[in-house]
Amino acid sequence: MTPTLAQLRYLVAVADCRSITSAAASVFVAQSALSRAVQAMERDLGVELLARRGRGVDLTPEGARVVRLARTVLDAVEAIDDIGAATTGGARATLVVVATPTLALDLAADLVPAFTERHPGIDVRLQQYDSREVLTRELLEGRAELALVDLPVDKELTTHHIQEREVVLISPPGSRLPDPLPFRVLDGLEMVLPSPGTGRRTEMEAMFSCLGVRPVPCLEVDERLAWVTGVTDGRGSLIWYRDVVARAFGHRAEVRSFTPPLLRPVGIAHARRPLSRAARAFIAHARHKAPVREPAR
Repeated sequence: MTPTLAQLRYLVAVADCRSITSAAASVFVAQSALSRAVQAMERDLGVELLARRGRGVDLTPEGARVVRLARTVLDAVEAIDDIGAATTGGARATLVVVATPTLALDLAADLVPAFTERHPGIDVRLQQYDSREVLTRELLEGRAELALVDLPVDKELTTHHIQEREVVLISPPGSRLPDPLPFRVLDGLEMVLPSPGTGRRTEMEAMFSCLGVRPVPCLEVDERLAWVTGVTDGRGSLIWYRDVVARAFGHRAEVRSFTPPLLRPVGIAHARRPLSRAARAFIAHARHKAPVREPAR
């Protein structure tokens, strides 16, 4: 028996979440219903798709093959729906996505044009906000459906991991620092930091505390242009993403990886409510297309 589209969606959700419970929450069905659907598909196909391990699951080789084909089928169905809506004069869907300026310039600049080309019946409105706290409020109050964010986020939100980004130290030219950089070197290092009390500063302070280091703030500000000038003027070093360095600094700064490499997960977040077809399509596109950021060698 040929699997249904619902069964394919459920299996892809399990592949993405690596958990029956999380997969059921992501597609808004009961865990028991999702389990029965996947088991029925295994029975109909005559193969085992999932290997259960404790509280999680892994794909079997056969399961991985089915998931690859399922993604292709689901992408095609979404594209056909969009063509139908465009050619029959149906109302265009609008999807509001919010992001911080860094992710809007970097990740969204790649994802959104490719998504709208593939889904011509969906208009994406990308809005930028400086803090993740504002992004969360936009989602919870219903003014936006999806957010591109650094993970983790507020537990009230559902998240979908899409990539890892390397966090590096950016320093003024001529800085005499080891490369790669042990975390202990941050102790006493003059640094450009976000303003005290902001969400990003709180996260950094927690990281510094965990590492047992205490950098010296030389500039505390939230404007990204001020971060750049703080480094290029020689005032101090900055922790930021490797993939924004070339665009923001050119050759005016030195970039060092940490040892061990420091990677930050990035994903899509949304409120715990049923998603529109446009939002589901965007999440599927981001998971499938977003590049994986590897640390430099």
